[in-house]
Amino acid sequence: MTSFTVKSDGNLKGDTEIWNNLKQAIAISSGFQRWQMERMQSDEDFGQIILDEQVQRYLRETLETLAY
Repeated sequence: MTSFTVKSDGNLKGDTEIWNNLKQAIAISSGFQRWQMERMQSDEDFGQIILDEQVQRYLRETLETLAY
């Protein structure tokens, strides 16, 4: 059985700052920009998705590809 730890609210500010910095670093990477352009060409509604969700999708797809 998998175990996990629940964080207290005390670290949320630091976690948010880390996520924002990571998200910005990913967003300017060439891999993300190439992935983003491909999605925008194939899905006209993709541009309406906020950057946070785009980065989450990119990470999910990248990890799925690596796990394959």
